[in-house]
Amino acid sequence: MEPLKVALLGCGVVGTEVARLLTQHGDELAQRVGAPLELSGIAVRRLGRTRDLAVDPALFTTDATALVKAADIVVEVIGGIEPARSLILEAMASGAGVVTANKALLAEDGPTLYAAAAEHGVDLYFEAAVAGAIPLLRPLRESLAGDRVRRVLGIVNGTTNYVLDKMDSTGMGFAEAVAQAQELGYAEADPTADVEAFDAAAKAAILASLAFHTRVGAADVHREGITSVSAADVASARAMNAVVKLLAICERTGGGPDGTPEGVSVRVHPAMIPLSHPLASVREAYNAVFVEAEAAGELMFYGRGAGGQPTASAVLGDVISVARNRVAGGRGPGESAYADLPVRPMGEVLTRYHISLDVADRPGVLAQVAAVFATHGVSIETVRQQQHPAREDGGGAGRAALVVVTHTAPDAALTATVEALAGLDSVEAVASVMRVEGD
Repeated sequence: MEPLKVALLGCGVVGTEVARLLTQHGDELAQRVGAPLELSGIAVRRLGRTRDLAVDPALFTTDATALVKAADIVVEVIGGIEPARSLILEAMASGAGVVTANKALLAEDGPTLYAAAAEHGVDLYFEAAVAGAIPLLRPLRESLAGDRVRRVLGIVNGTTNYVLDKMDSTGMGFAEAVAQAQELGYAEADPTADVEAFDAAAKAAILASLAFHTRVGAADVHREGITSVSAADVASARAMNAVVKLLAICERTGGGPDGTPEGVSVRVHPAMIPLSHPLASVREAYNAVFVEAEAAGELMFYGRGAGGQPTASAVLGDVISVARNRVAGGRGPGESAYADLPVRPMGEVLTRYHISLDVADRPGVLAQVAAVFATHGVSIETVRQQQHPAREDGGGAGRAALVVVTHTAPDAALTATVEALAGLDSVEAVASVMRVEGD
């Protein structure tokens, strides 16, 4: 057959590896597809830049629009919203299938891309957008298409997992752990997208959309980063035989015997999970995701969630799928949003809290604290109190640390409880608040 022309948009860390794999393994890939794959061009912002890539320099171009119009398959790894969106839409209008790793664009405007793919009869694949090399999206979109997914829970950002892991295993402070992650290439020079959980929130939106057949955008995701996680939080978790992780949690809610309407909740935030939970053992920059389905039960996906080679592996897997579909004259699955379930606000989500209070060490304080919990309908699971040692300057005397772990309750009730506790005369400070997940 005639070669299929593959246009590459972007030649950064991932783009370079995609081009390398396409050229080095071209003969083998052709056997898998049933037709040769020809790298027809690489769109870059600047020509003449030195690149560690052994390809014909004539392949590089700054005219991305002309490149995508002449391609059979377009691989977009430039990231961001524009010009990525316009180029993808142009590619589809020209009849090209698209492979993208652009989680931000998919979470921001995925429906537009799906609609364009359907209108023009082309493929849109994006396995590399979540969890790098881990085969996760295809199982959700295809392998579990006959099942009913109830929950997706996981670690989907390697940078934050590395930072939290080092804070736990070595006693590093937050800033020191971030600096080390930057030195090793796990974190960008500006780590905001990672540590403030924007990256994880975009991935959670994609996971929820696929799992629950409902359109979920980044704005629907409750997001909290890890910048407020302190050494004291990590130590408190350790005292509970737990560890702190940044979790993406997507859940199907309601629909039970009580008649509560079905909905979905999607959230990303740091939480304590027990050491007995498999996610607690996910170290450094690795990712892991649990999927709970009614028929299949619990499934776990684990591996490298970022990096040039792992992400390029996922991209090439999608390229092969799109190429096979093109050779066969068919298309892969499109958007499935038939369920159209409402996204529940965070206040309705059922969760548990770990609350650390600095209180006056005098009789009756525990009763006052317990009364606040009762007033807001929140049940206490455990209470631990420890007297603060007196400091040389006389401070600390007459104060105690009170740590409360709650039973499950609506997040709004738990938040109101914390606000009320802060207003008690006997409570000098709410030292920390963190959600607790897992059994």
